[in-house]
Amino acid sequence: MKKQQVVVLLASLLILSACAIVYELLISTVSTYLLGSSVLHFSITIGLFLSFLGVGAYLSRYLTGSLLPKFILIEFVLALAGGYSAAVLYIANAWFPNYYLLLFGVIAVIGALAGMEIPLVTRLLEKEGSLRDVISRVLAFDYLGALAASLAFPLLMLPLLGSMRAAFFTGLINWSVAAMNLWVFRDQLPRPRILIGSAAVGLFALAGGFIYSFQLVSFADALHYQDQVVLRKQTPYQKLVVTRWNDDLRLYINGNLQFSSVDEYRYHEALVHIPMLAVQRRSDVLVLGGGDGLALREILKYPDVRQVDVVDLDAGMVELARINPLFTQLNQGALDDPRVRLIYEDAFNYVKNCSKRYNVILIDLPDPSEPALGKLYSTAFYRMVRQICAADGVAVTQSTAPFLARAAFWCIHQTMSEAFEQVLPYQAYVPSFGLWGFQLAVPNKTPPAELQSRIQSNLLAFVPDLRFLTVQNIPSCFVFDKDTAPLEVPVNTLETMQLVRLYEASYIQFH
Repeated sequence: MKKQQVVVLLASLLILSACAIVYELLISTVSTYLLGSSVLHFSITIGLFLSFLGVGAYLSRYLTGSLLPKFILIEFVLALAGGYSAAVLYIANAWFPNYYLLLFGVIAVIGALAGMEIPLVTRLLEKEGSLRDVISRVLAFDYLGALAASLAFPLLMLPLLGSMRAAFFTGLINWSVAAMNLWVFRDQLPRPRILIGSAAVGLFALAGGFIYSFQLVSFADALHYQDQVVLRKQTPYQKLVVTRWNDDLRLYINGNLQFSSVDEYRYHEALVHIPMLAVQRRSDVLVLGGGDGLALREILKYPDVRQVDVVDLDAGMVELARINPLFTQLNQGALDDPRVRLIYEDAFNYVKNCSKRYNVILIDLPDPSEPALGKLYSTAFYRMVRQICAADGVAVTQSTAPFLARAAFWCIHQTMSEAFEQVLPYQAYVPSFGLWGFQLAVPNKTPPAELQSRIQSNLLAFVPDLRFLTVQNIPSCFVFDKDTAPLEVPVNTLETMQLVRLYEASYIQFH
């Protein structure tokens, strides 16, 4: 084998290894988008993928004779399977009754084909040096490719292309490697016409998928969302989808409903006004999350608010809500108010490094469906929040559904109680979500009855433009019936992440 051909095979392995890692990350990401629980789906995908890499490596022993055409054909097939993996998972999730069976099949095909690569390349290069040298070079290039993919996928491919187009793009790269080997080794192939035909079919299918990926995404979204999709955006952190039906505008993040314009005011009034009315001073307010600007809209109704710091990790979400008319009509341009300071940072790190004290702290973050979010509901996090809360201030967090996720709700209550002198649970009915819960945390010994009385009297004195909260219904927000009464549950720490398990258990039970 010529030196140039050796270089081509090693370079091919580097690129193919990168493609395999991207397929693995794509399958995990799509499964998380569709079904939540990133830990579960990344674990399943990585475990099965590694297992089928081993299956493929074992099966490669049965490939004999001329190995080059088999290697090239495998890559053409792998390019198609990997390129269409995201589209298949998206569409089949709506049509196929057992998603996990399909997921298993996709991983099995891609993993087994990818597992044949290293053994075949090693056998092709076995005459080019000692076995020790060949294996060391093959594995070195394989691991370098894995590193490149693990960096490129989250930083470039997913935010720029989205999951489905990234899959087709990776498939085309995979196809290009196979085509390059077809050209370089054309004189050594016994039946090149079969491979040329495979290349033509693969190129047509992958290029077509890439070109029409937006139409495929629209088709897949139409299967997943009942209403018309009017906007979709992939940020470095999440997939945003906005749907509309008549006057009902809905935001979904990674497939999970965030708000409906028909009743979002009920959620945001409960989240914002109960803590804002519970204090006498509200000059400095901190919002953790809330990138849609809807909570901010309510905060800015208070004329004595001097500054609001909005901390959100996803600048893409905030900028969309700041400039897109679909959002600005709802948030009333709150994100452009001169009293607002936008900070693009992880909430945990911001609170950890913050030296400022706030009168009101609003924590409007996604549900604790994974450890990355679970840490924002931990004892460590709430103790840091307590440090930056003024002595006469309050902090509030959304706390999932006290009926559907009862154990998780009371776990958040118990966890927050580890950091604050007292925590008052309350709830509000939001038709799009059902009964929804919150925790009002106070760093002093003010009696609960006095807090409720203060909220009511301040509402009478201030009388903001509210559609849901009234002096009459505020007391009912603090009442829990037998179905939502307190439970004995553990607190959530960074080490145990008990809350994530409790939340996942409730999610499985009711979904």
